[in-house]
Amino acid sequence: METAAANPLACYHYHFRAARWPCSARMILKLKRTPAIYLVGFMGSGKSTVGRALADELGWHFSDLDEEIEHREGMSIMSLFESLGEPAFREIETTALRERVHAVQGGRPQVVSLGGGAFLAEENREMATNNGVTVWLDCDLAMIERRVSAQTHRPLARDLEQLRELFAARRSCYECADFRVEVLDDDARGAVAQILALPLF
Repeated sequence: METAAANPLACYHYHFRAARWPCSARMILKLKRTPAIYLVGFMGSGKSTVGRALADELGWHFSDLDEEIEHREGMSIMSLFESLGEPAFREIETTALRERVHAVQGGRPQVVSLGGGAFLAEENREMATNNGVTVWLDCDLAMIERRVSAQTHRPLARDLEQLRELFAARRSCYECADFRVEVLDDDARGAVAQILALPLF
C-alpha cells in the first residue's frame, strides 16, 4: 500500500477536467480496463463526502453503497441490522458491490464509497482490488468520534467502547487497500487533492 504525497501537478486523463488539471500523463492500465476508485475506511472517515467531490472532479459517476442498499431495501442500514442481523446485511452488501463491479466491467467509470465493514470480507476486497483501485481514507479516532457522536443512524457506533475496539480491529483490513490517504481535517478538498496526486492518472 502506498501513501499519497502532495503533488500540485497531479492530473487525470480519462473523462477528466483537463483544463483544471493539464497533463500529458496517462491513466494506468488497470484503471483503463476497470475504471473505478473504491473508497474504504472506518465509519465517519468521510468516504461519501470525499467520494462525491472526487467524482465531480473526475466527471465520473458516484455510488454510495449504503445509500443504494437503503434505496433498494426500503429501510435504513440500522433497520436492516436490527431486523435481519449483521450476517444477512453483509450478504446484501456483497450483492450490491457485485452489481457496482459489473457496471465498472461494462466500462462505466465511477467512484464507489464502501460501508465501513464492507472491506473486511475477503470476497469484497478481491472484487474491488481486481476491478479498479482501492483507497483507504485513514482518519484518526478522535476525529471519527467527534463526527459520529451526534449521529443515530450508525448501528455499530452506539457504544463508544465498541467503536474504539472496531476501529483498532479493522485497520489491518483497511491496510490491504492499494493506497492510503490521511484525512487531516473536515475539508474534503484536501483528501481529493491527495487522491489526484496518486500515481494513477
